[in-house]
Amino acid sequence: MSYLSVVRIYATTQDPDFDSPWQAQVPQSSTGSGVVIAPGRILTGAHVVANSTFVQVQKISDPDKAVARVIGVCHDCDLALIGVDDRHFLEGIEPAKVGELPDLRDRVAVVGFPVGGEEVSITEGVVSRIEVQRYSHSQRHLLAVTVDAAINKGNSGGPVFKAGAVVGIAFQKLENAENIGEMVPAPIIRHFLASIEKNPDLRIPALGVTTQGIENRSLRKRVGLADGEGGVLVLSVDYGGSCWGVIEPGDAILEISGHKISVNSTVKFRGRYRTRYDVMLGWSVVGDPIDVVVLRKGARRKLTVLLAPPAQLVPRSQYDRSPTYYICGGLVFQVLSRDFLGTWDNWWDKAPKEFLHLYYSGNRTPERQEVVILTQVLADEINVGYEHLYSESVMAVNGRMPRDMIDFVRELESSRGLIEIKTSSDGVIVLDSDVARAATQRILNRYRIARDRSPDLDGFRPVLAAAEG
Repeated sequence: MSYLSVVRIYATTQDPDFDSPWQAQVPQSSTGSGVVIAPGRILTGAHVVANSTFVQVQKISDPDKAVARVIGVCHDCDLALIGVDDRHFLEGIEPAKVGELPDLRDRVAVVGFPVGGEEVSITEGVVSRIEVQRYSHSQRHLLAVTVDAAINKGNSGGPVFKAGAVVGIAFQKLENAENIGEMVPAPIIRHFLASIEKNPDLRIPALGVTTQGIENRSLRKRVGLADGEGGVLVLSVDYGGSCWGVIEPGDAILEISGHKISVNSTVKFRGRYRTRYDVMLGWSVVGDPIDVVVLRKGARRKLTVLLAPPAQLVPRSQYDRSPTYYICGGLVFQVLSRDFLGTWDNWWDKAPKEFLHLYYSGNRTPERQEVVILTQVLADEINVGYEHLYSESVMAVNGRMPRDMIDFVRELESSRGLIEIKTSSDGVIVLDSDVARAATQRILNRYRIARDRSPDLDGFRPVLAAAEG
């Protein structure tokens, strides 16, 4: 079997700096692997080219490189499609074909360019598990295939072959385990390739509900489930998500897309593999309808849900975009996100407990769609006495909780006289609006900051402020 379709990918990336959101971090270089799947088209992992500024590809045993560009990416399922415009560079390479989902104990070969050498590496193993796993790049739970073959740095993004066809893309390895890796499986790859050129920023939909299993007999009786009947109990529904306005807290979801949910919150995928009940979302499209059967106050209802992207109160990891921030009177405000939490080493243990609670348990509501946080105080005479109030969330501006960052900025910039900001520690910040606006440019100059806000907030400058400037 020929592996000439496998290429090495060189990426220069520049990640945003969530400690100082007005700037980016130092550019870094990394390598990954990919596979030619069509003329001028290479499939790889999204994490290989995330936040990339320059991409090149190299063929097996060829010192020359060609400039490449990202055509489309789906960070949710960790896949990307890149193109090479030099039509001669990939001449003579027969594109690999995408196969089907392998079976347990099938032999597969992981091919790529792991660190430690220049030539292609081939490791063989068997399929040991097929179920929904957490994708570390996006924190989404999607179908994955586990193989007992090494997937190391540089190998990631490369193809996994079975009988000459690509059945997966290597994307992560299990921590604290030897030679156990995971691949994005063929059904998700097929969905990605069918959708990405039409939608270069593809999103995988989510149900937008928090659920609990109903194994306990007393809880099952309280919900109204019969003996042997399975389902999941809905605890909350995210505003703006797929199920908002259709499914209610207290409903028990019994079936989804024709799959009965068992007592342990799983469904039987393809009649063989038992895994999480929302497994089919991995190859669904935003806007697709799916049918669900719920038990509500003792009555069964068949409902139709239109699938939407995730609508979390605290966004998970985001890529290829800059942080949202706003500076007023030396106070730096941002949106709470997984990326900001990552500014702490071992963030799941060291980040503020308030932020961790919002990340794990917070729900998006009409009244609170984002969490605005005060991340640092740029010292100046106007904010003396407030320097200890950083790393807290904003609970109210002039007596009202801001719905999101845009609402927060509008409230600050439309205020006249004194502005009162209350933080989650019951701290109180009072600024004179005119003095704060006049001081902001002075503070920006002092700290060599070019802008008082991220570009996505430019459209929310008030007419009065523009006229005064």
